Amino acid sequence: MAQAKIQAKMNEAPCSKFSRTLSMADRSGRLLENLDLLETRVEALREAASAMEQERECILEMIQSIQNSQEMRNICAGEREELDLTANRLMGRTLCVEICVGTIRNSQQEEALRKATSIIDEMVKKLLSDMDGGRQRLLALHAACVSEAPPVPIDQKFQAVVISCALEDQKKIKRRLEMLLRNVENAEKNIKIMDHQKLEEPQANGSQ
Repeated sequence: MAQAKIQAKMNEAPCSKFSRTLSMADRSGRLLENLDLLETRVEALREAASAMEQERECILEMIQSIQNSQEMRNICAGEREELDLTANRLMGRTLCVEICVGTIRNSQQEEALRKATSIIDEMVKKLLSDMDGGRQRLLALHAACVSEAPPVPIDQKFQAVVISCALEDQKKIKRRLEMLLRNVENAEKNIKIMDHQKLEEPQANGSQ
């Protein structure tokens, strides 16, 4: 009888251990499944925040474009002042919205971002002193960030720097260059319009 009880206990031990192992595997699987779902939500959160960040940049750019537009120069001073106050109010409210999507970088990516930012900053300085030369430099930098073959020379050194940046930083660098291109195009249009008006003024005065 005693031997039968001992034999029964020996038979139960492996079964109970095997049962606990299955239970731990189930728990681990459920935890992993939850983490996978959370990872999806984290990525969705980052994408939504990034979209909001881009929307903020777009709104600020549009406000500045309206303030610097030829239409603003063609209205009377009183109306222009009122519109400027509205634009400045909208600008202030937009700037109060702070959105920051951080990027995890290694030391190589940190250094690459620093170099890329420095190169763009130098190009902006050139734009302020030499519009034509700065524009050509800007086009070469932007060409280094697009996948399709551009019709302008590519700055290959800058391209190598950008490739060394984190993927999110690459997207931000490209967006910054695209914004600068739009600003340059708008500035050139305004210069041409103002110059055309000056050329027309003597003719208008001569016809009176």
